[in-house]
Amino acid sequence: METSHKINKVGLRNLHMEDYDQLARSFKRIYADHDVFWTREQIKKLITIFPEGQVVIIVDDKIVGCALSIIVDYNMVKGDHTYAQVTGNETFNTHKPNGNILYGIEVFIHPDYRGLRLARRMYEYRKELCEKLNLKAIMFGGRIPNYYKYADTMRPKEYIDKVRSREIYDPVLTFQLSNDFHVRRVIRNYLPNDEESKHCATLLQWDNIYYQPPTDSYVERKPTVRIGCVQWQMRSYHSIDDVFEQVEFFVDAVSDYKSDFILFPEYFNAPLMAKYNDMGEAQSIRALAEYTEEMRDRFVELAISYNINIITGSMPYVKDDGLYNVGFLCRRDGSYDMYEKIHVTPDEQKSWGLSCGNIVKTFDTDCGKIGVLICYDVEFPELSRIMADDGMQILFVPFMTDTQNAYSRVRVCAQARAIENECYVAIAGSVGNLPRVHNMDIQYAQSAVFTPCDFAFPNNGMRAEATPNTEMILVSDVDLSLLNELHTYGSVRNLRDRRNDLYELKMKKGGK
Repeated sequence: METSHKINKVGLRNLHMEDYDQLARSFKRIYADHDVFWTREQIKKLITIFPEGQVVIIVDDKIVGCALSIIVDYNMVKGDHTYAQVTGNETFNTHKPNGNILYGIEVFIHPDYRGLRLARRMYEYRKELCEKLNLKAIMFGGRIPNYYKYADTMRPKEYIDKVRSREIYDPVLTFQLSNDFHVRRVIRNYLPNDEESKHCATLLQWDNIYYQPPTDSYVERKPTVRIGCVQWQMRSYHSIDDVFEQVEFFVDAVSDYKSDFILFPEYFNAPLMAKYNDMGEAQSIRALAEYTEEMRDRFVELAISYNINIITGSMPYVKDDGLYNVGFLCRRDGSYDMYEKIHVTPDEQKSWGLSCGNIVKTFDTDCGKIGVLICYDVEFPELSRIMADDGMQILFVPFMTDTQNAYSRVRVCAQARAIENECYVAIAGSVGNLPRVHNMDIQYAQSAVFTPCDFAFPNNGMRAEATPNTEMILVSDVDLSLLNELHTYGSVRNLRDRRNDLYELKMKKGGK
């Protein structure tokens, strides 16, 4: 970068009236050919009604740039409008402190200091201000000063498309696009005297991904969510009371850490099949299914008592004469939902006669939207992608694997789901042996919490992991706000960059 100035210090500060003379000199030089000039009264009005919105950039104690803005309602600027309308003929009586749009009315940099990315700093300030004030977006009308060179051969839309694809350079629009603004529409006669733009302008918008619409709710969703995974030891249990003595121990322990979720493994209640070993395998698991509704009700009571959302792992369940592998999300408000295993393994079908489920959905909780996939299901990327399209932020995977290679399939696929769907994935399995239960002899597990792989996350995408084959709990925090940043500013954006023009994923009729 070449410049005639030796710069020792650059900074931003809010605009004050004593800065006016320096600003006036800069404006006169910049706009000498356009008869544009801000009066002292106008600057004073802006500072009075919205001081945070007026900022100057200072290089070595000299003001070399300025950004001015007001707050307006979205309905005022979402369609066609002119600069005169949005500024109230530059009286700024249109400023509404309770509005939801930060509207930019001026940005300039002294000609001698251009090319130093100083304007970018003022735009970053505006974005931070938009987030701080919980405004929906930044919007403004942008000139397209090079359009006059192409106006005889292309319409504004084609010109904008070529600037976006870097076939044409426009000093204003190219800069705005590189700063994450997108073009909402073309507006006519925004600045009546703008001959270079042929009286056209682009309505530009930057969306605040942290914006929270006004609500009457007294409970705000937490950006940081605490997850507890239970690495469950398979051991002999003689009754459902024995099982729930251990279940409640873990719920109590995880809730003591103020966790929001606790995840149990797939078929955690399998030890109860030992009393049915005299039956065939298919009959014994159907006998186990007789406990499922009572277990669901007990989990609901624990969720309320310990103020924690419980993902119950999975249990066999008889529905419409079919046998399914299901689990329940038991919320701490007392409500619950059921999820089903979509893909049963060959062994589940052969030994137990399990049927495949048909429900693929996400669940709303007080900590965001979640999904649950049971073990083998996580090896099918379509399911989690459908959930991601529906806004899933955390995917829970209860699993049961007998050997290390079976576990590796679940683990590697779960980590892939975190990357490709830009979400967190928590997995929990069982360990130990069940010598008196047919078809459930040995268990291998290492529970874990996975993240996407980008700068805001661990380099290896591993948030936390348990000790292999040891009964324990794993407690980990995940920051949901980082996912919002990843969706918009990630080094790669797996969700946004999909070629929807080339391929698509959709549920067929009959799926839920």
